[in-house]
Amino acid sequence: QVQLVENGGGLVSAGGSLTLSCVASGRTFSRFPMGWFRQPPGKEREFVAGISWSGKNAYYRDSVRGRFAISRDNAKNTVYLRMKSPKPEDSAVYFCAAGSVMYGLGNRVRDFGTWGQGTQVTVSS
Repeated sequence: QVQLVENGGGLVSAGGSLTLSCVASGRTFSRFPMGWFRQPPGKEREFVAGISWSGKNAYYRDSVRGRFAISRDNAKNTVYLRMKSPKPEDSAVYFCAAGSVMYGLGNRVRDFGTWGQGTQVTVSS
């Protein structure tokens, strides 16, 4: 059974930086795409960033492109989300997710079958 555990959330000032990490256990992490999603209060879960199994391909929602960076270390079964110059509107619960299809890609909630418990990120203005 796959488990994902996020770390690194908290309070950050607008214009600062914060790095989230997600450690996976229980299956062959390196063969699956990984993603970060977020859920602002009262809103639906939305895609933030995704990365292919190899780490060679990364993709982002438009509002975070150029400010956020997703990366992975397959030797450590860990995926990261570095947030630079966050804005108050980036405040949300952030979720790490593992793709359902080996060697696949995706940016929809239904493309990911395993989820972490979420970590709160609050950006102060």
